[in-house]
Amino acid sequence: MKRLLPQTLFGRSLLIIVTPVILLQVVATWIFYDRHWDTMTNRLAFAVAGEIGMVIEQLERDGSMADRTDTLAMAARTMDLILTFEPEAVIPPRHNSLNGLLERTLGMALDERVRKPFNVDSRVASNWIEIRVQLTDGVLSVMAPERRLFSSTTYIFLLWMVGAAMVLFAIAIIFMRNQIRPIRRLAAAADAFGKGRDVTRFKLEGATEVRQAAAAFLVMRERIQRQISQRTEMLAGVSHDLRTPLTRMKLQLELFNDSPDVEDLKADVIDMEQMIEGYLAFARGEGAEAPVPTDLNRLINEAVSSARRDGAIIDVHLEGELNLPLRPNSVKRCLANLIGNARRYADHVWVQAGRREDAIEITVDDDGPGIPTGSHEDVFRPFFRLEGSRNRSTGGVGLGLTIARDVIRSHGGDITLAESPRGGLRALVRLPV
Repeated sequence: MKRLLPQTLFGRSLLIIVTPVILLQVVATWIFYDRHWDTMTNRLAFAVAGEIGMVIEQLERDGSMADRTDTLAMAARTMDLILTFEPEAVIPPRHNSLNGLLERTLGMALDERVRKPFNVDSRVASNWIEIRVQLTDGVLSVMAPERRLFSSTTYIFLLWMVGAAMVLFAIAIIFMRNQIRPIRRLAAAADAFGKGRDVTRFKLEGATEVRQAAAAFLVMRERIQRQISQRTEMLAGVSHDLRTPLTRMKLQLELFNDSPDVEDLKADVIDMEQMIEGYLAFARGEGAEAPVPTDLNRLINEAVSSARRDGAIIDVHLEGELNLPLRPNSVKRCLANLIGNARRYADHVWVQAGRREDAIEITVDDDGPGIPTGSHEDVFRPFFRLEGSRNRSTGGVGLGLTIARDVIRSHGGDITLAESPRGGLRALVRLPV
């Protein structure tokens, strides 16, 4: 049942409104047919059958053909029936059952009121029913109009029912669309904010509950933006405060005579500078950069060209035009980190990008030593480094993949790692369109 029910709020809300209306109409139609249709049809059929029975009794009392002719003429004038008498005629035996509710009801009435052999034919003429009754010396043919046996209010009732239902459905659809539209706008605004895009011209509208949810979303957005701004400002101050003593330490170390201990201290200072710069780059994130329509192919080509200038061997395959709103500097830094990691540990790098259903996928493959499967998620943790194949002297401070994933997730996408068919590591970037 759950698979058959509508999945959208609009569909379910409409179903809640439409189902009682349909059930009400079904019940009303059933009562109408059970009461009105049966009652009216039975009364009309028994009235016609009674008139035919009275005419038959009168014909049996008439002694001459002239009297019978007068009786038939009087019946035609007063009963709205066309009656003819066929002397010595015989109706064939009835082999077929009566078809339809009207013929069955009329047949039941003739059995009770006339009690003679008869045939009913509703196909002899349009809007007419022929009733042939076997008498002792002939056949009485009666042509009765359908209006004597059928109530036209049935069609009017059905038209009113269907027409009213269509009007109610149209009103319900319009009303529900107006109620669902603010929810859809709120969902679109939340999705855009989650992808790092500016949410502009969003206003509170709709029912009270929807307005409350929208107001909570706006408050949440302001808190997140304020937190990001405060973090950036705080780390900018940390950067300024830490760089000054580090600079003094470097100058003082330059005044000392060369010795192993001094060289170790210089190396420590350089490591501290790199760690501070890496941490600031990670915490700064995208900064105040705004998303703009960007040619992703251009960013990929620029990142690849930069790596090639450093001697990297990279093959690039781009499938068609790839345009979407991005923070170009952040995405370029992310691509540079991924390509730089692959270049650092491999001899050959392959970069491919293309549209896949509702997203753009970028794959960076290499033929290096790769990463153990159990560590695919660990390498995204800040300051996490793999020992052995990726040692401290070449592995930086362990923030490259962390910054890359932070950038892509701020655009609503994600980065995952897997084994590459080239023999090394594959980094898969997925950006929603």
